[in-house]
Amino acid sequence: MIRVTPQSEPREFDALVRRPGRRFLRGCPHPIGKQWAEHSYWRRVLRDLHRRYRGICAYSCHWIPYDTGSDTVEHFRPKGNHPRYAYEWSNYRLVCGTLNGRKGGHEDVIDPFLVETDWFVIDFPSLLVTPSAGLRGTGRAKVKSTIDRLKLNDEGTCLAARFDWVTQYCGGEFTFAYLRRKAPFIALELRRQGLVTAIRTIMPPPTG
Repeated sequence: MIRVTPQSEPREFDALVRRPGRRFLRGCPHPIGKQWAEHSYWRRVLRDLHRRYRGICAYSCHWIPYDTGSDTVEHFRPKGNHPRYAYEWSNYRLVCGTLNGRKGGHEDVIDPFLVETDWFVIDFPSLLVTPSAGLRGTGRAKVKSTIDRLKLNDEGTCLAARFDWVTQYCGGEFTFAYLRRKAPFIALELRRQGLVTAIRTIMPPPTG
């Protein structure tokens, strides 16, 4: 994970989301499943969220395609625990459906708006995400709990995606500038570790 810069809310957000949401909460201050589903006004600004955050999942740091991706509005403060934040733009993170489901109502994940860019590192060539060697105590524990909760090293999802991005880059299928736009965590780590070019010898593209 890397630091995500908060983006301003859409001009129409108050009318589309906040005001109808607050009206709903006045009559139903502690909603449950079906009630939330029937008043999911945040979905009205999903396209704005995707555009403002350039389609990058705040947790995996990979681009979520419009056609085959599953982008969702993730309530960083879970709406079930903090209903008053359910209709606030500042509580929304653009997250792929898989990682949104993994976080769920848990509150042991570091806020992408607050994370420092050197807290999480990628090991090459394993591509595993680990806490920075310099982190100690509670800081290291928080990074570890975030990695575990979101399963950032799951072989079938996040790890597989990192492998695809890196091997395609090593194979010359796109430029480093493109990698930086679509998989910024990987690009940041390659640059930080001085591997922008050398990664092609460490992880050559598969042949045949």
